[in-house]
Amino acid sequence: MSERQIQLEVLRYNPETDSEPRFQTYSVPCEAEWVVLDALNYVKDHLDTTLSYRWSCHMAVCGSCGMMINGEPTLSCKAFLRDYPDTIRVEPLVHFPIERDLVTVIDDFMEKLNRVKPYLIPKEARTIAEGEYRQSPAELKRFKQYTLCINCMLCYSACPEYGLIPDFIGPAAIALAHRYNSDSRDGGREQRQQVIATKEGVWECSFVGACSEVCPKHVDPAAALQQVKIASTVDWYKEHLMPWGKS
Repeated sequence: MSERQIQLEVLRYNPETDSEPRFQTYSVPCEAEWVVLDALNYVKDHLDTTLSYRWSCHMAVCGSCGMMINGEPTLSCKAFLRDYPDTIRVEPLVHFPIERDLVTVIDDFMEKLNRVKPYLIPKEARTIAEGEYRQSPAELKRFKQYTLCINCMLCYSACPEYGLIPDFIGPAAIALAHRYNSDSRDGGREQRQQVIATKEGVWECSFVGACSEVCPKHVDPAAALQQVKIASTVDWYKEHLMPWGKS
C-alpha cells in the first residue's frame, strides 16, 4: 500500500535574492502520526535543504514553530496531517516581517514583552536567612493559568487590532503583565500599569477573542485583558471620584 501523499505549499522568500514572496510545492509522503513539522523536516532533509523555519522541542513547549497553516496561526508540532486535506498551505505568522521563508522577525514582540516587566518585582526585600516568599494555593490559583504562556506569538497573528495598529502592546505581553500583577508576592503593578493601562495598551483591545481561540496552552489572554480593563477602571474611579480610596 502506498503512503498518503501531501502537497505542501510553502511560502518561500529570501530578501537577499527575491523581490517578493512566492509559494513552492513539495510532494511529501506522510506517516499517519506525522504533524506539519514532520513534513517540513522531511522537505529539509530530503528535498530542499535551503528551506528555513524555526523549531526546537517538537512537543508544544518551546513555542518556536508557530506558523500559518491553511490560514490559521498554529504550532506546526501540534497540527496533525490527518486533520488536514491533501493540500496544506504553510506560511509565516502574519503581522510580522519575514526574515526568510517561514522565519519572522520578532523584535517588536520582544521589545513589548520587555516593556511590561514580565518578572517578579518583590513587594519587600528578603534575605536568604528570612526564607522564601510564601504563597497559599488560593493565591497561586489567581494567576496560575496565565503562567502557561509559551510566547509562541500565535495570538499576535490572530489579533486584528495588532494587525491594524502595530503600536498595540498585544495579548501575550498584557496577559503576562496581568499574571505578575495578580501575584501576591509582587509589588510592580504600578510600573506595569503605566504601560498597559493606556490607549496602546489594554484599551486598544476590541475583545474579538481570537487570541484565546488560537492559544495552544489555553491561557485565555482575552480574559486577562478584560480583567486588566476592569482593574484599570477601578483605579480610575478611585483616583478621580474616590481619592480617599486610593491604596
